[in-house]
Amino acid sequence: MRPYIAHMRLRIVPILFLFLAAVFLAGGRCRASDVALIGAKIYPSATGPPIENGSILVHQGQILAVGPARAIKIPRGATTIDCKGLVVTAGFWNSHVHIAALPLAIAKAAVEEAHRHGMPVFAHPQNLEGVEIAIDSGVDVLAHTVPDSPLWTAEFVARLKRANLALIPTLTLWDFVARGGQGTDREREAWIDKMVAELGAYSKAGGEVLFGTDIGYTDHFDTTLEFTLMSRAGMTYQQILASLTTNPTRRFRSSGHSGRIANGMDADLVVLGADPAQDVAAFSNVRYVIRSGKLIFSASKIPIYGPTKVVR
Repeated sequence: MRPYIAHMRLRIVPILFLFLAAVFLAGGRCRASDVALIGAKIYPSATGPPIENGSILVHQGQILAVGPARAIKIPRGATTIDCKGLVVTAGFWNSHVHIAALPLAIAKAAVEEAHRHGMPVFAHPQNLEGVEIAIDSGVDVLAHTVPDSPLWTAEFVARLKRANLALIPTLTLWDFVARGGQGTDREREAWIDKMVAELGAYSKAGGEVLFGTDIGYTDHFDTTLEFTLMSRAGMTYQQILASLTTNPTRRFRSSGHSGRIANGMDADLVVLGADPAQDVAAFSNVRYVIRSGKLIFSASKIPIYGPTKVVR
């Protein structure tokens, strides 16, 4: 815990890691760079019903069409990606930034200046005092749960909600920190259970949750545990999907063009190898990542071929 606190820094601009995925295509006049994802189970948003056996057309970095495969005409000459048995969601956001404990007056000044420029401010509290400063200064996001605070009561959670604070659980961080300490496995589990309970209390009260990992401080790139702990806190797969997509785009004022799969939205997509509705760990089973219509990650190492080729 202490080495982690020692690495905290104040930052005004949030670090946003976009883990996105899927593809790009065109209708009408087709270009070689246009792509179609075909045969996937598609989650257009965190709240709407999925599209079974659906297709997505992307053109010039934007989604041109999305719907049942039978209703989407694939333009001649387009590159296609076979997504049969796979799942497509909007691009994932990984949101996490640090702010050290500051005197309230300085914290207010920092927040006011950031807001004047239209920028959200993240707090990185370690104890109840840090949370109080975050609430009173107008901070927008808590970068993780709070290890050195009492259990969150309904009254305290209500205060967080009234302050319109979003919460990034970053639960895997505490497992990482605890394993580097001298405590027993039982003590580590009890500590993590406390953080899970804080997330559960805020989520059940309708508080806004954003996904985050604190990668850079930790080297734990596998997100399976994070999704498992979020589920243990009582979050449904839809709520976890919202923490990855619609919640951060709304919080960071990008919901008009990002966070959902719909006509005219940014072609930022994630292709998963399994359905998170069956097991939330599937959110960590990423096959392809696409940002602005360009493939930036492929777990299978299979390249995207030219027009009319099918990627499997």
